[in-house]
Amino acid sequence: MPKLKRTADDAPTESAEFIESLSRGLRVIEAFGAEQRPMTLSDVAKACDLPRATARRILLTLQSAGYVSSDDRLFALTPRVLGLASAYLASNQISAVLQPLMDRVSANAKEVCSLAILDGEDAVFVARASPARVFSAGIDLGYRLPLFCTSVGRVLLSRLDNNELTATINGMTLAKQTEETIVDKQTVIATIIADRTKGYSLVDREAEPGFRSVAVPIRRYDDTIVAAANIGAHVDRITTGEMIDRFLPLLQAMAEEAKPLMM
Repeated sequence: MPKLKRTADDAPTESAEFIESLSRGLRVIEAFGAEQRPMTLSDVAKACDLPRATARRILLTLQSAGYVSSDDRLFALTPRVLGLASAYLASNQISAVLQPLMDRVSANAKEVCSLAILDGEDAVFVARASPARVFSAGIDLGYRLPLFCTSVGRVLLSRLDNNELTATINGMTLAKQTEETIVDKQTVIATIIADRTKGYSLVDREAEPGFRSVAVPIRRYDDTIVAAANIGAHVDRITTGEMIDRFLPLLQAMAEEAKPLMM
């Protein structure tokens, strides 16, 4: 069971301003997402590395606020938690600006178009557009993928200069996601630098078996990369050449249209 204990890197810089109980409450909410199931009091205490008494008080507080339900043995999140995600999406300018543009790209490409931002060592998907004829249970909002082996991740990392990029990759643990995943750090660094020069990244079966995708940077008015947009498809349906010919121009045109709108 993964633990959600706060590390030294997460410690507040101003201890007098830090509310430990709030931090613990948020860790408890995150624990349900990590476990993907209802949990007992003991499960929550173990996952969050908290004393049982502390975990119990937090769960009862969240239950009183409507974020947690319980049958006296198992605790589970309630739909009210979705309001926290909705608040982020409603206030996030990147998603608001890009969503209508992504809807148009998705309709033209007849494939799913996704938008990701940087969060630690992951790319987190914050917007998604799907053509009406396509039903997919694939990447959902909030889904996380490693930066080093995904098209959106490599685009996001390309905003770093060479020294920063080298230090960042060297500080990562590169684990194989598929048989095709590149885990040699020098090769990953060289690939990201090359992608920066090309202005896009194409990843073939490195993040998910049988899946390839192409991504472009989304820049704001001052040329800073703030997000990455991609289109992906199964290898049986499209070649890498077709992705570049069909999907890349759509993504690049969208990025250009979005740039003056991103403040």
